[in-house]
Amino acid sequence: MERVIIMAVSKKQQASVNKYVKNNYDRVNVTFKKGEKEDIKAYADAHGESVNAFIVRAVKEAMARESA
Repeated sequence: MERVIIMAVSKKQQASVNKYVKNNYDRVNVTFKKGEKEDIKAYADAHGESVNAFIVRAVKEAMARESA
């Protein structure tokens, strides 16, 4: 079993991360019907991905497939 170590993050560190994300990424809110979030998370977990990574990959694959 994989060991996970959780470290405390200071407010200054978190502010720095938030500033970096704000300056380097766009945010998109996605809405799903009740219960679908758990299904998506389970699928992503089973494939070794975060929910965000799975959604980003799925969107990019769909765009590539439909533009070909």
